[in-house]
Amino acid sequence: MRFLLLLVALLAAVAARAQGNLEISTPAIEDLKHAMAARFAQLKPLFESGAVGLSRDGAVILRDASVVPQAQRQAATNLVAEDNIDRAALYRELARANGNPGWEPDIRAIFGQRWIERAPKGWWVQNATGSWQQKQ
Repeated sequence: MRFLLLLVALLAAVAARAQGNLEISTPAIEDLKHAMAARFAQLKPLFESGAVGLSRDGAVILRDASVVPQAQRQAATNLVAEDNIDRAALYRELARANGNPGWEPDIRAIFGQRWIERAPKGWWVQNATGSWQQKQ
């Protein structure tokens, strides 16, 4: 539930910047939000361990696979890939629902910035130069 609230707050912040309605709801957007929220419970321990981090472009990156036990690495890789597919689809659907498919790169960048700003202390994030740093 907390993840869905964060997602709604992000949508409102993006809407203000892009001058669009990013609280817009379509069946595709709702399905993506629910899939991401359900997956977050599995991703959270990976964020907390430092295995994954948030990129500047709104994606989740497997940044240190050595933190994940060998037997679980493929599952972690698949989880990250699934989440990034949904994130990309969400950004695309938001732009499309607003009748401005060209907004997708802006939406992606804004979400990337907002995810990083709202990340808890200790999570790994990309800074402006693309280097990884632990959030203070």
